[in-house]
Order: sequence, then structure tokens, then C-alpha cells
Amino acid sequence: MSVDLATVKRVARLARIAVSEEEANRMTGELNGILGFVEQLSEVNVEGVEPMTSVTPMVMRKREDVVNDGSKADDIVANAPATDRNFFQVPKVVE
Repeated sequence: MSVDLATVKRVARLARIAVSEEEANRMTGELNGILGFVEQLSEVNVEGVEPMTSVTPMVMRKREDVVNDGSKADDIVANAPATDRNFFQVPKVVE
């Protein structure tokens, strides 16, 4: 796949980037070089290679998934004007 000058100008316009004629010509060569490198990467055999999340192997620290109230219910409603059993009390708005 190669990029021509019209494509570079169109992408720049879509991205709302002001590009001069000289810059567009330079970008055409640069983008073609990048796309050529990406095409080279597609030729690499990655059969049996596990996906990585990082270049250094590390174990994700996980916490136990437990449902609890956070032991903060009293602190949360401490400044509320009216509460009932750790629930906020508000005026009735629907009859």
C-alpha cells in the first residue's frame, strides 16, 4: 500500500491540520516508509507466540472480589441532615 499526495492532503484536511505543499510532499515519503515497515511486520511468523501486556513479565496483583459495605456507612451519612439506618432521608417529591 502506498500513499500519494492527494491522500496526504485529504487526511490532513479531515484532521483539520494545515499542511503546506512542501510538508505534504515530505509526509508522503514518510508515510510510505511507515506503511512499508508495517507491511514487513505482517510477514513475521507469530504462530504460538502468547500476547503480552508488558515487555517485562509481571504478575497482576489482584484483590479478592468480596461484596461489603466498605465499613464507611456511618462516615458517609455523618453530615446528612436526616438519616435512617444509614440511608439519606429526603423530602417526598412524587405524590
